[in-house]
Formats: sequence, structure tokens, C-alpha cells
Amino acid sequence: MLLSSKATPPQAMPAAVVAPLRRAAAGLALVSGAINILMLTAPLFMLQVYDRVLASRSIPTLVGLACLALGLYVFQAFLDVIRARILLRVGERIDRQISARVHEAIIRLPLETRAVGDGLQPLRDLDSVRNFLGTQAPTALFDLPWMPLYLAICFLFHVWIGVTALSGALILMSLTVATEQLTRASLRDTTRQGMDRNARMDASRRNAEVVRAMGMNDALLARWSIVNGAYLTSNRRTGDVVGAFSANSRAIRQILQSAILGVGAYLVIGQEVTAGVMVASSIMMGRALAPVDLAIAGWKPFLAARQSWLRLTDLLALVPPPASVLALPRPARNLTAEALTIVPPGRKSPTVSGVSLSLSAGSALGVIGPSGSGKSTLIRALVGVWTPIGGKIRLDGASLDQWDRRALGTHTGYLPQGVDLFEGTISENIARFNDNPDPAAVVAAAKAAGAHDLITQFEKGYQTNVGEGGSVLSAGQRQRIGLARALYGDPFLVVLDEPNANLDADGERAVIQAIAAIRARGGIAIVVAHRPSALGAVDYVLMMEAGRCKAFGPRDAVLSRVLRNGSARTAMAADGEQRSGALMPLRVVAGSTETLERPDGGDDVER
Repeated sequence: MLLSSKATPPQAMPAAVVAPLRRAAAGLALVSGAINILMLTAPLFMLQVYDRVLASRSIPTLVGLACLALGLYVFQAFLDVIRARILLRVGERIDRQISARVHEAIIRLPLETRAVGDGLQPLRDLDSVRNFLGTQAPTALFDLPWMPLYLAICFLFHVWIGVTALSGALILMSLTVATEQLTRASLRDTTRQGMDRNARMDASRRNAEVVRAMGMNDALLARWSIVNGAYLTSNRRTGDVVGAFSANSRAIRQILQSAILGVGAYLVIGQEVTAGVMVASSIMMGRALAPVDLAIAGWKPFLAARQSWLRLTDLLALVPPPASVLALPRPARNLTAEALTIVPPGRKSPTVSGVSLSLSAGSALGVIGPSGSGKSTLIRALVGVWTPIGGKIRLDGASLDQWDRRALGTHTGYLPQGVDLFEGTISENIARFNDNPDPAAVVAAAKAAGAHDLITQFEKGYQTNVGEGGSVLSAGQRQRIGLARALYGDPFLVVLDEPNANLDADGERAVIQAIAAIRARGGIAIVVAHRPSALGAVDYVLMMEAGRCKAFGPRDAVLSRVLRNGSARTAMAADGEQRSGALMPLRVVAGSTETLERPDGGDDVER
């Protein structure tokens, strides 16, 4: 039941995962068959003791039967251990086979579609499936098909014993169906609300500084408590249903075992069966109904695992593995963008339309424009983070989809606006967590970013652990190390989104020197600039407005053209407050560049 869904085509789950599961299921069925046959040991032993040993008063017969029964019990225990181990290893095999795909999907989903709820739910789904297979609950699925065997033996004992056992089985199976119908929807709601609850808590954790600094804890707690209350209500509703049916099934099972003893006693009094049959039939019926009882008791984790499996199946169908491509040589000539139309994940209308550009090796492009003009959207597409719905991005003539994603990453350096580092050392972060990084390349990247001296000032230097998200470091330090990470390995294309946003004057000079070094070694640098200092290092400028290219070309020519044009009204200002000695905001008004004077009487600044 974990392997199929009416809503999901079976081929959505990779055949490499499903085929071994089917083989394992066949093996488990054989082992379960042997176990269920061995389960007959107890009732048959009791039958022989009552009807043969007590009647003959033969001690050797008793000893022989006891030894035989002991051997069968030991063998049954051995097979039970084997079955449990197989189930546990099946869960581990599933984890090993699709955990990499799940990891990839968790990363790709927010880049390809709107992220809703708990982003780590696929990982929890995988844990749910694996943990369920490690319990005793799945054994009920393999034991249920053997119920007719036990019922048939009950009928062989006597028809009324068989009728009593069959009636009990039908009652318990009806309870199982009712449990399924009454808990499916509520468990789905519980999972959805749990995802929402976890997502809200994770958002508060990630923004802990803001929450504490601005006293938002009570407000966020109130919102989270509402979602948590709904989750608890739904979880309680599911638990109440499963608990009620589980308690009723146990009670009904005890009533049925007493009933079958009563029927057996009646038949013994009427001399229609022996006392051994009475005792054996009671044990037989208990064994026949045990899988149903176990299934009802474990129905909630079973439903959770089944829904998790279906979500994983849909996820792997939604995020297929990348197609294998032929390895291409390292890019060395140019970057082109052809009439790009880009729609961010979760949106329906494009935020960038019809943008084209071409850069050759040794060039640097500055991207300017007001907030919301599409600058960050454009560069996310240029580094392959978002896929354009129209147009092509090419490196040395090959579109990005022709490149192996991992290989393309080694040729690309990217510094986003918000720099988050990963738990690990500074060296590991700069080296992008490669298995065997070149220490010389790590140091060279740090020097190129102007971060080497900063790093060596730490007590452990490059082996300093940055903490979760780089929390040990300041924003400026994270920016410098993020720049070093972008420069590691001398990538051909380096894209920097507001690289000097959190930097001091020394940091800005390091950025300018890094851009010059990229150009000198024949690479391409693209810089989103909200502060004019970075424009001094570029030779091309792209001006964005309302998601479209207003001007693109050599820096001086574009700025001159902007000065002459009086078309659109655009505002462009430096980030943050005015600092002593800092550049004053630049405004591009009605398509022209204004020059603003500095209050300290220094040189005017033109942007």
C-alpha cells in the first residue's frame, strides 16, 4: 500500500527504488509465510497435550512434543528477527536511494516554485517512511493474508467454531475500514498544520535578532499559538479516533476469545469436540485476529507513512533528476543573454522582459536601476538560479541547460545580497566544502577578496568555525568571506549583488581590486551597484527600469546617453544613512544623471 496511489502514476517513483522494494516484499512474504505456519505450533501443541498426552499419560510423548515445540519456537523467533532486520534495512535502502534526490528537491523547490509551509517536510516524510518500516506495524500487512488459513482450521475443528471466528474477523475488519475512513482526512490536516507550525517557528528562529530587538516575541507567539492550537486539535481528533477503535478492537478480541471458549465448552459438553480442540481453537482465533488488532493500533503511523510516501512520490515526479549532459570545456570567451523573460517562482507575470546583452572575456558590467527594476532577478537567471521562461543564456555559445550543473558551478562565482555562510570553518566555506580543497587556492581567494588579513586575526585563522549562518561573524566579515567564496577557483563568471553593501572603505577597495583582477585574468564580472564606487571598475553599464533594459553599452557611452535622454523617471540612491566621508546619494531623474554635492565641500559625485 505504500507503493501506489490513485492520484500519482506509479512510474513517478524511480524504478531503481521500486524494483528492489518489490523484491524485498516478495522475500518478506516468504518469511512471513513460514512464520505464520510456525504460529500453528502453539495451538497444535495444546491440542496434542490435551487429547493425547493427558489421555495416554505418556511422559515420553510429552517430552518429545515439548522438544519439538521448543525447536519450532526457536526457529520462529529466528525468522521474526530476520523479518524485523529486513524491514529495517529496507527503510535504510529507501533512505540511501532517494535521500540525495530529496536533498536536491528541498534546494530546488524554492527556486522553481513558490515555497509553502515547512521547507524540510520532504526530509520528515522520508524519516516517517523509514521509521515506520522499523516498527512492528508493517508485519501486520504480511500476516493479514494468512488469516483465511487460521479461519479454515477453525472450521475444520467445528463449523460453529469457524463461524464464531469468522464473525470476529469480519467485525474487526469493519473497524479497520472505519478507522481508515475516519482518520485519513484528519491526519492530512494534521500534517498540513504541522508544516505551517514548523514554518512559522523556523521563521522566528531565523529572525531571532529582529524579534528580540523590537519586542515582537509576544505578537509572534500569539500567531504561532493559534496555528499550534489548530495542529493540536487536529492531532487530538485523529488520536481520539484511533485510540477509540484500538480500545474497542482489543475489547472485542477478548470478548471473541471468551466467546469461542464458551462455544468450545458447549461443544465439549455435547461431546462434539475434545477439550484440546476447545483450547486450540481459542489460541487459533487469537492468532487469526492478531494482525487486525495490530493494524488498528498502528493505523495512525501507517497512514502517516503512506501519505509521506505519496508526497515523496509526487515530489520526485515534480523535481526530476537533471539529464546527463556532455562535459564542455571551461568557458573562456563570452556570456550572452538573448531576449530574456524571467518569472520569479510563485509569480505569474514576468519581472524581467526582453533583456539582451553580450559580454566578452575581460569585461565587467555594472547593473544599475531603482529598487524593483529587476536587477536581482536578472542576475539570478545569469548564474542559473532561476530559469527564464523565454530567451537563452549562453556561455561560449552553449546555453546553460547544456552544462552540467556541478561543472557550471565551478565556473561561476556568486555573491547574493544576503550572505549566509554554512556551519563549518572559514576555509571550508571559502572552498565551497569541496572534499579536497587546494589550500593555496583558498588563501588566494581570500587575498583576492581582501579578507586574508581579516581571517588571520582570528585565533584559529582559517579554521575558525563561523557558526550557523555565519553568526559568529559580523555582516561585513561575512560579506568579505562570501566574496572570497565567489572568487575561489578563479571562476570565469563572477556575479556580485551589491557587494559593498556592508563594507567599509577598505572593503570597497577590495571589491574594486577583485573586479579588476577578474578582468585581468580574462574573466567576466557583473556587479549590481547601488553605490557609485563599484562603477569605476566596470567597462559596461546596463540600466534597468520596470524590468526592461533602458540602456546597455560601454560605461561612458551609456552614462552620456542617460544624460541626454529625458524619457523615464528613475530614482537611484545609495544605501543606508549618509556617513562622514561617504558618497552622497545619486539620482537619475527623468532619464538624466544628477550630480550631488558633498556637504564637506569635496568633489562632486556623478553616478
